[in-house]
Order: sequence, then structure tokens, then C-alpha cells
Amino acid sequence: MRAAVLQKRPGRPDVAASRYAGSRHPDAGERAFAYAKACGIIGKSFVGKRLPALGKPNSLVDLGRMLFPDVHRELPGQELLADLERRILRRTIRHIISILNSYVHPPEMLIRQLRSCEYADLKTCLRHISAGKPVPPMLSDIGRFGTVHFEAYPDLEAMLADTEFEFILAHDLGAIASPDYDFIPLETELDLRYYSLLVQSMRRLSIYDRYLAEHILAEEISLRNCTWALRLRTYYHKSPEEAAEYLMDIKMRRDSLEQEIEEIPGDIHPRLGSVLLGVGASSKEISLADEARQMLHFPPDSRAAWKGWRWETLLNPEKPGEYWTADPRYFQNAASRYIYNLSLHCYTRMSSSLSSIFCFIKLKQFEEDMLTSITEGLGLGMSGRDVFNLLGVLQ
Repeated sequence: MRAAVLQKRPGRPDVAASRYAGSRHPDAGERAFAYAKACGIIGKSFVGKRLPALGKPNSLVDLGRMLFPDVHRELPGQELLADLERRILRRTIRHIISILNSYVHPPEMLIRQLRSCEYADLKTCLRHISAGKPVPPMLSDIGRFGTVHFEAYPDLEAMLADTEFEFILAHDLGAIASPDYDFIPLETELDLRYYSLLVQSMRRLSIYDRYLAEHILAEEISLRNCTWALRLRTYYHKSPEEAAEYLMDIKMRRDSLEQEIEEIPGDIHPRLGSVLLGVGASSKEISLADEARQMLHFPPDSRAAWKGWRWETLLNPEKPGEYWTADPRYFQNAASRYIYNLSLHCYTRMSSSLSSIFCFIKLKQFEEDMLTSITEGLGLGMSGRDVFNLLGVLQ
């Protein structure tokens, strides 16, 4: 899979860096400090060259010693698993918050990235309320950046008062508390609100600050739509028309930059890249649900029908003598690797841009997902290498 970097014409200076440095942004000191601190954290994180090391542990004890060499806890298997997951989550959040605290006024875009865990926790709480379960044992403590009053669980009115989630209170709360409640529409609405607000916060930034982040986010939303559409078709047996109702129809337009940049980093297919850059139609908006709408009409068991589709390379490959059908889990894992590789390549390209910290948060979130998967796999008796092979991490 190709993950390109910013390309400049031979002999041309780095226009972006020189122009930005000359203007000297008022918070340049904060930005430099945040980026330097982020680099220190990334250097000790299990991403990039350190990622393969996660394939070495063969037990939870081995993993615990690798991740937390200064803390040794003798706990039974399931207790150790839960303890490791809790510490992994807390450290990820602590690292991200430490970067946000580098700014006197942390940028809204970065705060909204952090708050993705709040959206995920709320979904978990809603499902626990429906099932009559106690409060989930692992909720993300994001301190002053949190808005939901999780301590009021299971009282939804108290939990969501004076937050952007108050729209949930307009739903039938009695129905939500029933075990047969259909969460698909509500969770789709939560996803749409999260990404819409993230896009809005990004659009308020300068082109320089949002350039790389905007491209990565557009790719992520498109892939989320495609993954969700594939899951709806495969696991919920929705028709193309029914599945289309649950897509995030978010539109995005890219401003044409004055920089001498010839290629968007990591773009798998040039069509979307040229539109986002404003080539030929600078004011044109595209829907990030287009690829998902297209694939809804492909036969899920005919590999040839998917040929030429923008995300074709992320599909599970055909194997001689085996029946092929589109695999949602394989596609989701491949999409996650793509966004990770894109963030890894873009992280150091515009160090004084907020896009660099956007990429940092993406890398830390990927690391957390990977560490959690390794932990759960080891708890099931798998090795780290087995989990890597299952997720296709090193492909």
C-alpha cells in the first residue's frame, strides 16, 4: 500500500515552512513546545519502528513487563488483563492531555479528537442501560475536557444535562432502557454529530493548520462509511436502500493551496485527491458517503464487481479454491492500517502546523487499539505474533 509524503518540485524550497516561519504565528512557542513534547512521547510509543516489538510477548505477564517495566503486579489472568487495559487507556489519555495542556487555549479540533472516547463511552453506557447492567468498569477520564456526567449513571437526564448530547433526551428514554431497543439509528446520529463537529472545528483553522489533517479526516470518514455499509449488509442483512440511510453524508471541499505541492499524502486513488485540492473545480464539494453508496450495489460475493472501486486494495484477497465474499473485519483492519500509515508519514511533514498534533493523536489512538487487541489476544491464549497475523498489522 502506498503512503506518499509531501512532494516538492526539484530545486524548490519548502514554501510552506518558509512562508509560515516568516509570518511567526503568535503561539509559535507553544506549538514548538507541543511538537517537541509529542516527539518525545512518540519516540517511546509502540508505533513506527517499535510496532513489531508487540509481536514478541507470549503472555500477559510478558506484555505487562514490556509496557510498564517499573510496575510489576502479580494478578490472576483476568484481573491482570483488566488491569493492563485500564493502564493502557489511562496512559494514552494522559499523553494526549499533556500535549493539549501545552497550549494556553487548546485548539478545539484537538479537544474534539480527544473527546472521541467520550462518544464511545456514552454508546457503551446506553447499551448497558438497555441491558440493565451497572456502570461500565472502564470509562475514559479526560478531566476538564469531558462534558458527560458519567457519575450520574444510569440517570440519562442528569448525565447529559447542558451537554451537546441533550438531543438524546428527546428520544423515548423508556424505549432506550428496554433490552430490545435498536441502537443503530441513535449510534449513527452520534457518529454523524462527532464527525460533523470535528469538520466544523477544522474548517475554522487556517489552510496551513488543517491541510494534512483535513485530508486524513476525509479519508477516515469515507472509510468509516464503507466499513459501516459493509457491516450493515453482511451482519444486519440490510438492503442497499436501507443501509444508505445510515451513512454519514458529510461534504467537504479543499481550498487550493499556494504551496508547491504536487500530491496529497497517501491518496490511494487520484480522483478524490484532485477534487479535494481544488483541481478543475475549486468550489466543488464532494460527499464522503459516495464510495459507500457505490459499494452498496456491488454483489458481496463477486470480486470482479469491485474492480476499479476506490478502496479496492483494502478488500480481502481472493484465495485459490476458496469462495470469496467481502469481509467487513478484514476491510476495517486494512482501513485502520491505512489511516495509521498516513498519520505516521504526515506527522513530521509540517511540524509547526496543528496537523502534526492531529497526527500525533491518531498515532496514540492506534497504539491504544493495538495494545488492547494484543492484551485481549494474549488473554485468549494467543501469542502477540498470532494477533499481528490476525490483524494483518505488518502487511
